[in-house]
Amino acid sequence: MTEADGPNTIRLSNTPRGLRAAVAMLREGQLVSFPTETVYGLGADATNDRAVAGIFAAKGRPRFNPLIVHVPDLAEVEAIASVPQVAADLAAAFWPGPLTMVLPLRADSGLADLVSAGLPTVAVRVPADPVAQALLRALGRPVAAPSANPSGKVSATTADHVMQGLSGRIAGVLDAGPTGVGLESTILAVEPEGAVTLLRPGGLPIEAVEAMIGPVPRDTTPHGPGDGVRAPGQLASHYAPDVALHLNAEVADAGALWLAFGPLKGRRGISLSETGDLVEAAANLFAALHDIDAVARDAGVRQVLVDPIPAHGLGIAINDRLSRAATPPA
Repeated sequence: MTEADGPNTIRLSNTPRGLRAAVAMLREGQLVSFPTETVYGLGADATNDRAVAGIFAAKGRPRFNPLIVHVPDLAEVEAIASVPQVAADLAAAFWPGPLTMVLPLRADSGLADLVSAGLPTVAVRVPADPVAQALLRALGRPVAAPSANPSGKVSATTADHVMQGLSGRIAGVLDAGPTGVGLESTILAVEPEGAVTLLRPGGLPIEAVEAMIGPVPRDTTPHGPGDGVRAPGQLASHYAPDVALHLNAEVADAGALWLAFGPLKGRRGISLSETGDLVEAAANLFAALHDIDAVARDAGVRQVLVDPIPAHGLGIAINDRLSRAATPPA
């Protein structure tokens, strides 16, 4: 069932026994990383104040940055948030899946105050990953779960990534292999009267949402610490590798290191997708950022050049992550 990977952190196998162990840890107020279809989340019982505080401590996450609550279905969302009709329509179309909605928080939600960072709203998601679904249904409680990485660093798309960043800080990692989508969820704010705003592009292309409800205004301007942050992923500096990224590069010397989109064509580096496929590039993005750090360290390189990425579909979310990864911390 288990393999010891670091001090006090246990790797749990994707088996009924491993799932039971993960559920037991969460019920005891411990932190467990688990896979979703987007990235690995760092889970805690969202109704346990001490457990939720542990997320912020383990990640080094600022407490003004709210968390996403994961539940198995819309009925569980309605127990913690008010759901305007447009949100119910979006839920019917895109849940389970890589969509998070920021909704009015119910006064009787029972959630720990830290989950919403003192805001009158809560970010909620119904994940599609079968392991996440099994975990949530077995636990029977909402789970607060940001991405399972130190705050501001590259998100984890494998259990190994989780262990690299959080070993010794959390109780366990439920290992179900690499995630599929590879980018965090798209986040929409839905107001009580039904207005919808894009807060973070992600694994659900915004074009799919707009095809259903019409144009969606964007609030994707990078925010400073505490400056109007309404949902995860809005900080100007985020998802950062150790090496500096230079975006939309075109010309460089022969020794440059590249994060490419399309074929490398003799360049040194890693390609997000040799065929220029945005779905593949999204799935590979965070793993590639982890890997390019290692390559850069071995090569003694301090800067990585990044090919331009088309600004449509999942390319919007890829560019968002790369822009924040390239921004130095405040």
